[in-house]
Amino acid sequence: MDAQDDVNQGEFTWAISNFSQQKETKLYSEAFTVFGCKWMIVVYPKGNKTDHLSLYLDVPDSAMLPDGWTRNAKFSLCVIDQISSVHSIRHETQHFFTVREKDWGFTRFIALSKLHNSTGGYLANDFLVIKAKVSVLIVTPVNIQPARPTDKFDSYFTGLEELINAAETNGVSVGSSLYLQDCALTDGSPSLEETEKAKQSLKECLSDLFRLGMKERLSETLSTLSSARTGLSSEEKIAIETFQANFNDFTSNFLTFEQDNAEVELHKVRRDQNFSAMKKSHETHILYKQLMDHLAKEEEELKRKMEEVKSGRNKLLSDWEILLVESEDVKSLYKDEQKKVAEAEKKKRIAEERMSRSTIDWSKLKAQFC
Repeated sequence: MDAQDDVNQGEFTWAISNFSQQKETKLYSEAFTVFGCKWMIVVYPKGNKTDHLSLYLDVPDSAMLPDGWTRNAKFSLCVIDQISSVHSIRHETQHFFTVREKDWGFTRFIALSKLHNSTGGYLANDFLVIKAKVSVLIVTPVNIQPARPTDKFDSYFTGLEELINAAETNGVSVGSSLYLQDCALTDGSPSLEETEKAKQSLKECLSDLFRLGMKERLSETLSTLSSARTGLSSEEKIAIETFQANFNDFTSNFLTFEQDNAEVELHKVRRDQNFSAMKKSHETHILYKQLMDHLAKEEEELKRKMEEVKSGRNKLLSDWEILLVESEDVKSLYKDEQKKVAEAEKKKRIAEERMSRSTIDWSKLKAQFC
């Protein structure tokens, strides 16, 4: 294993021994550093729910990173052909890595059947060699936008749309099957009329060698013509005898062609089925995006209403606080006035007592002189 780090770019090579004997669902490389950030490679030896090797770039210990952490990285992963480097397989992509979106890569990197092919060099001496190249894109902090939950979907389905458009431009359509037919001939010594019919049949066979039954029909036709004594020129006889002598090779080549042609048609059908599924996935993505936009608008409306509610709540609390202060002031004045009332009532009672005594004295004085 070796790693190189050059400012915002770096690469790392990981050699896994006894790869075909690995039992773990996924394997992790050692961490390597690029642009102050640690990275590692994750490989699924038996595929991540697929029949392909799965490879990803991962940010280790992402739970320890601060909220809002993000890195925009362009990277490639390569499975090295250790016999012929020109056959090495390399895929490249770009992703905004965040605390939650900490890994990205290729679920269908290389078919497991191709990887384990004994004639290939991907598992020489049962070693799998993976090379990662990482470039962390430097962006002025003021331009950095927090990664949205839908960014990875937009990135992936944009690429899928490009693939669909390219396929449609190249005229991808359901492959047509080859319809074949049987032709039966009667046995017997050929007459001149039968020879002429056989010659016509030969022309038909030569015009369409690959229809069903043509092989048997051609064999019977050649047999008829080779035993014909009339109706054929010497040049025609020589051509028939020459072809009949190589008929076994023709039959073998014909069967090989039929098998290869059937395989091509099968793969075309499967390709078109997968293409249809891709288009449906992309259409569903567009629908989901529209729904997400609708939800985003609703969310903005809810935020606006929440701000209004929050503003109203804060104003209510502020008015309540003022009411509390005013109420406390009134309460204090009330208590002060309560004390003054008690003092005034006490003075009033004293004054009433004095007034009462004065009234008695006044009455006595009045009684003496009036």
